[in-house]
Amino acid sequence: MSATNTFSSYGSVTKTFHWLTALLILTALPLGWIANDIAHAIYDPTVPTTEDDIARAARLFSMHKTVGITVFFVALARILWAISQTKPGLLNADNKPEAFAAETVHWLLYGSLVLVPLTGWVHHAAAEGFAPILWPFGQNLPFVPKSAHLAELTASLHWLFVWTLAGSLVLHIAGALKHHVVDKDSTLRRMLPGNAQAPEPPAQHHSSVPAIAALAVWGAVLIGGWSIGAFDHHSHADTDTTELAEVQSDWQVQEGTLAVRITQLGSPVTGQFEEWTAAIAFDEPAQPGLAGSAEVTVAIPSLSLGTVSGQAMGADFFDSAQFPTAQFKADLYKTETGYEARGPLTIRDNSVDVVLPFTLDLEGDRATVNGQLELNRMDFDIGTSQPTEESLGFAVVVSVDLTATRGE
Repeated sequence: MSATNTFSSYGSVTKTFHWLTALLILTALPLGWIANDIAHAIYDPTVPTTEDDIARAARLFSMHKTVGITVFFVALARILWAISQTKPGLLNADNKPEAFAAETVHWLLYGSLVLVPLTGWVHHAAAEGFAPILWPFGQNLPFVPKSAHLAELTASLHWLFVWTLAGSLVLHIAGALKHHVVDKDSTLRRMLPGNAQAPEPPAQHHSSVPAIAALAVWGAVLIGGWSIGAFDHHSHADTDTTELAEVQSDWQVQEGTLAVRITQLGSPVTGQFEEWTAAIAFDEPAQPGLAGSAEVTVAIPSLSLGTVSGQAMGADFFDSAQFPTAQFKADLYKTETGYEARGPLTIRDNSVDVVLPFTLDLEGDRATVNGQLELNRMDFDIGTSQPTEESLGFAVVVSVDLTATRGE
């Protein structure tokens, strides 16, 4: 069997690409389907999850992503090879509507084999969460930032293109079976391994119309996705917020971030609380000692934490429905080497005395504060269903950065 194509037959390289691609797709699709079902249960705050559930979903997603990346590179190689080869003619070229449909479906398949893994790859690079690609080349992509909005957009595109790929596959398989069972021609046989004796196809001309039709189908998919709200995303903070009362403070926070960093399956996941208030009283003392006080109230539902924001609100974690706020009531001290905020931190009605070291840059009535402390989630009964660090680390790093001005 020749390695290259002829006008009447496919070569061994093309056949290998065809069946390898089929095997990879039929592996990736069920892996993604099953992993997604498990993930929906994990992300649902009302469904209790265990470390085994998370580990199983992570393994399946990692395998799905790895197979998907393989599909991407195999598809590129297949397309490059196809460009260099003679294109075997259609045996039913005289049936113009059927030939047009077959070529359109082929364009849809080629495009989907690139678009589906590519959108999934960009989503993975833009999102923060778990389930790494199983390869040594890193998890990020050049020019792709960590962005919740980009992750949501590419997740929607990935979902739409998966359905486009699935529909194209069904049509492609149905067409092959129709040729084999109804027409009883050699269309399917000439793609099977070995030397298939195929008749000479009729003379034919390939136009760009099927490719344009495939582009129109992708456009219709995007418009249809938009019409059903596939691109309407709202962060957890947008849909489930806790109103915080205004506070009286000697110092008014002008700008600031309250960030957290966790470790899930060995990878860091960062996020931040969008809604929090701080009542601050502070006067720089001449000597080390008490310098003021601070009372910070945090709206727990305002947390954005990559792909696990919804899960973090569940009953086993922050349980935001029952405990919508966290509080830190601290005395501020000047020490020999810097500054500290000392006092009880209350999360889920669990109060733990903590010390937050911070730096203070004081210029007249303007203060810049940077501080960081490490907490143990188990001290606050967060994630008790995951009593080891196999999937979720114990340490939670909290970072505070703010600029405040003294009130009149």
